[in-house]
Amino acid sequence: MQQDQLLPHLFRSEYQKIIAVLCHYFGFEHIEAAEDIASDTFLTAAETWGIKGLPDNPKAWLYTVARNKATDYVRRSAKFKQKIVDGFDTEDNYEAEIDLSDQNISDSQLQMMFAICHPILPAEAQIGLALRILCGFGIDEIAEAFLSNKETINKRLFRAKEKLREQKVKIVFPETADIVNRLGIVLKTLYLLFNEGYYSSCQSTTLRKDLCLEAMRLNYLLIENKQTNLPEVNALLSLMCFHASRFDVRIDDAGEMIRYDDQNKSLWNDELIAKGRYYLNLASKGNEAGKYHIEAAIAYWHTVKTETPEKWENILMLYNRLLIAAYSPVAALNRAYALAKVKGKEKAIIEAEKLKLDTNHLYHVLLGYLYTSVDNERAAWHLRIALRQAKTPADKSRIMKDLEALL
Repeated sequence: MQQDQLLPHLFRSEYQKIIAVLCHYFGFEHIEAAEDIASDTFLTAAETWGIKGLPDNPKAWLYTVARNKATDYVRRSAKFKQKIVDGFDTEDNYEAEIDLSDQNISDSQLQMMFAICHPILPAEAQIGLALRILCGFGIDEIAEAFLSNKETINKRLFRAKEKLREQKVKIVFPETADIVNRLGIVLKTLYLLFNEGYYSSCQSTTLRKDLCLEAMRLNYLLIENKQTNLPEVNALLSLMCFHASRFDVRIDDAGEMIRYDDQNKSLWNDELIAKGRYYLNLASKGNEAGKYHIEAAIAYWHTVKTETPEKWENILMLYNRLLIAAYSPVAALNRAYALAKVKGKEKAIIEAEKLKLDTNHLYHVLLGYLYTSVDNERAAWHLRIALRQAKTPADKSRIMKDLEALL
């Protein structure tokens, strides 16, 4: 890898690890200091490597510099307390004992994950902190992911950190008896993080894919730990793998969504599909099948390339189970699409219109599809509404093409 490519790569892969270890060492009381030290480490690397060239082991170099900067910070803080607060001075020979072993890095990320996904924080704050601290995303990137602005994101993250400090939340792994209760919130955060990438109306394709990959990386950390390697964790990773297998064929070169029926199935990622099946099999070892199990099974059937009645009947049956287990408008819309595949558009229209999701542009896109060839005038009416409600140029362009095909 070229020098100009290596530092951005290391920033994406190592920044969040340094943050997690330093936060674990300092606690939430000094979280801004941990972020500053990590950022300053990469700034130092950019300046030093540009002059002296790459070190023999760039990753180890980063960790050494981060440890030295952390030691300097702790030394300055201790000196201030001794001289200014306590009124005396002592020898300055303190060195921070920061463990940067692979095991401690992994453990620190897991502990930080559970700390960030604390029930005292709203979901948006949890995801924002996860993106910032666990994934290394900048404020601009987070603002883009939430279709917001830097000021709003900065305020949200500040309030979240203050809340964690006020409540004295510790960056520790939960007690064994509490893992299952807290794990649900962690998995929900990873699920929302993945969906923010996979279904978001954000216009940056690269960012969307990074979000998905980060959610998968964090999920895999849970699987690597014996205490959190549970069926529902494997089910969620299975779901992510199945969805990610079709990631690169969901969007065309113009940034427009390619609908499922129009995707080139030969370009689906067979390796990710195989991994999805592997983790789904591991998930089946438990006695219960929750939301992630059902969604993973639905995603599995969507990776079956042969169009058969059995495929869509299974998908419809699974959506029926999902709506009972965890109702959501999106699941209800998807069920209506599956119903059309099994019982025809007329019956699907009846069910879809019961949803009355009039302010959701996807609702009108679906009805536009269902009414096509049944009542083209009605289909065009729904597509015009969807066009007015759509938020991104890519969505508007896709709907406009569907509308033009009717006229």
